Amino acid sequence: MITLYDGGAYLLNGSELVADAPEALQAVKAKTGKEITKEEAKKGTIAYGILETHNTSGDMEKLKIKFDQLCSHDITFVGIIQTARASGLEKFPIPYVLTNCHNSLCAVGGTINEDDHMFGLSAAKKYGGIYVPPHQAVIHQYAREMMAGGGRMILGSDSHTRYGALGTMAMGEGGPELVKQILNQTYDINMPEVVGIYMTGAPKKGVGPQDVALAIIGAVFGNGYVKNKVMEFVGPGISNLSADFRIGIDVMTTETTCLSSIWRTDSEIEEFYEIHGRKEVHKDLNPADVTYYDGMVTVDLSEIKPMIAMPFHPSNVYTIDEVNANLKDVLHEVEKKALISLDGAVEYSLQDKIRNGKLYVEQGIIGGCSGGGFENICEATEILKGKYIGADEFTLSVYPSSTPIYMELVRNGCVASLMETGAIVKTAFCGPCFGAGDTPGNNGFSIRHNTRNFPNREGSKLQSGQISSVALMDARSIAATAANQGYLTSAEGWEGNIGKYKYHFDSKIYANRVFDSKGVADESVEVKLGPNIKDWPEMAALPENLLLQVAAEIHDPVTTTDELIPSGETSSYRSNPLGLAEFALSRKDPMYVGRAKEIQKAQKAVMEGRCPLHEKPELKEIMKVVNEKFPEAGKGNLGFGSTIFAVKPGDGSAREQAASCQKVLGGWANIANEYATKRYRSNLINWGMMPFIIKEGELPFKNLDYIFFPGIRKAVEEKAEIIKAYAVKGDSLVEFDLTIGELTEEEREIILKGCLINYNRV
Repeated sequence: MITLYDGGAYLLNGSELVADAPEALQAVKAKTGKEITKEEAKKGTIAYGILETHNTSGDMEKLKIKFDQLCSHDITFVGIIQTARASGLEKFPIPYVLTNCHNSLCAVGGTINEDDHMFGLSAAKKYGGIYVPPHQAVIHQYAREMMAGGGRMILGSDSHTRYGALGTMAMGEGGPELVKQILNQTYDINMPEVVGIYMTGAPKKGVGPQDVALAIIGAVFGNGYVKNKVMEFVGPGISNLSADFRIGIDVMTTETTCLSSIWRTDSEIEEFYEIHGRKEVHKDLNPADVTYYDGMVTVDLSEIKPMIAMPFHPSNVYTIDEVNANLKDVLHEVEKKALISLDGAVEYSLQDKIRNGKLYVEQGIIGGCSGGGFENICEATEILKGKYIGADEFTLSVYPSSTPIYMELVRNGCVASLMETGAIVKTAFCGPCFGAGDTPGNNGFSIRHNTRNFPNREGSKLQSGQISSVALMDARSIAATAANQGYLTSAEGWEGNIGKYKYHFDSKIYANRVFDSKGVADESVEVKLGPNIKDWPEMAALPENLLLQVAAEIHDPVTTTDELIPSGETSSYRSNPLGLAEFALSRKDPMYVGRAKEIQKAQKAVMEGRCPLHEKPELKEIMKVVNEKFPEAGKGNLGFGSTIFAVKPGDGSAREQAASCQKVLGGWANIANEYATKRYRSNLINWGMMPFIIKEGELPFKNLDYIFFPGIRKAVEEKAEIIKAYAVKGDSLVEFDLTIGELTEEEREIILKGCLINYNRV
């Protein structure tokens, strides 16, 4: 079904693989008649060509990328624009789309959701952007329909910014990276490795894009095979997939922790652009006749079966048949894994989901950027036709991913057919994907064609004793389950008609409602600032020395950004940095915020010219120990703050708030064995926080301990490979080593100045 090569591989003429080995180049020459080096063959990837076109450094090993377009939604665009305004923003230099798909249905927090929307509209007018009103489209569907183009690059502030199936290399990053683009700066990375995803065969009926995506995620997530790399989809099997099918696989590549994705394109993608009135942006993209990939994953599409990602991660995959055949064993295994994910905060059992020997689920959701596509909903409708979902606990909600798709589903009768079954069809909205819509009841089990199933993504609030579960599935098997009135059912064997419904895009829907400045800024417009929209607090430059208290210690194998700053209801405070920070680590460590605030008092005293030891008397004893070895520390050269330790933080969302909330609470660093994603590490750096690495198994400190960093500013300035630190243990100091990893000159300066805002402020 899916095979991972131990090393790299050569792809010949887009159809034949030769594994990397000492004699591989001889085999390549024998088969193609071409004599080529591995270094030359690496340049044959589609990814290399696109990156080369967008690189401004002149050095393909050290990239400085300028993107063609930017996109954000209403959880992130206020903070991004506020950061850019604090840095002297005058005009968006490239098209910047502001969509409103994450908080369009939330009712908490008074007027703040619509206040943020009005901020977005006024900012689009003032700075020359594009504003997509609520309910029109989820961010990624609008980008597919109106922004993507062959060979383009798009940067988005949502982690699922993936348009590779359409020939666009797209990346999801924290907001500060978009700020850099807005300020005409660059996205700086080393040339990423490129892993080929070689597809053969064709999917069986009843198998959808989510099934293929989950199978791939299950194969590559745990071993980090594609982490921070580009996934390049090639092979003859792609020709057997529709554009919608490819898009559905592509958007889920984020869950592999890859950097970006790109696919070879063909007439199917050309037709997609033609349907959307943009045929001119299509470009045929193919690897060179001889192309080298740093890794290779082969996928036989004909062997993929309907899949399910059980709680609480997209990589926790099984076939649906496997779950049904071994129900008690699988549920027991999920429960054991949940003990780690949930920290034992609530009792968690799935055994009551077994009814009459079958798994009963209370809710089905089809929607968002992964599930709300035209084909997914049409085929789900066909499976459900003539049936009904029943009058028991099970419910089914369907969210088309854009109003043009919704309109076509109305016109072709699918909406009526769905509603006859008892399903509810709603507007374009991302809420169910991050815990802000269709929350199941306590102990409920939801199956969703969405992107993630982390704890809290479905509305759980562990601190209040509330827990529910999400499993990821394809729309087709969700429909089959709905037709079986809530009992888990695979869609394998469905014999319906694929391609029965043809899509027609109605461009008037956007033309009549979306505000498009056409790149013209109007400086006379005043940005509308609702009462919840606050400026970023003042942030200090990196001092000569640092004394940090460990305010949280997390030993989970992976810590998601949802655990660092929960999604769902907290997103209502997204435009108020200090208000949102109150929720930081609230699920993992409810004491964190209070601890961070206490040590932050000392730093505030320093910034105001007062004695920090008066603010926190216990520091007197700590400083006595420090001063025995470092007598000059504390004489106008010392900063105070907090840090956290986590084994592997940053999996999941691109949202910068996972880092910025720590920063506004006085955070100066994270200490980790490794970082789950490049984007979380970038977020730390852009908020002036040091991404320290400590060797696994070496932990000379514990929660609440103080750590002294002598000469930390000099160490950053001089690019020290080893950072010396000292844990205060009683009346002694325990020395240990940290590393900070490679930093660009710009990143180094950002840390020294305290954050990206300080770096750019004139």
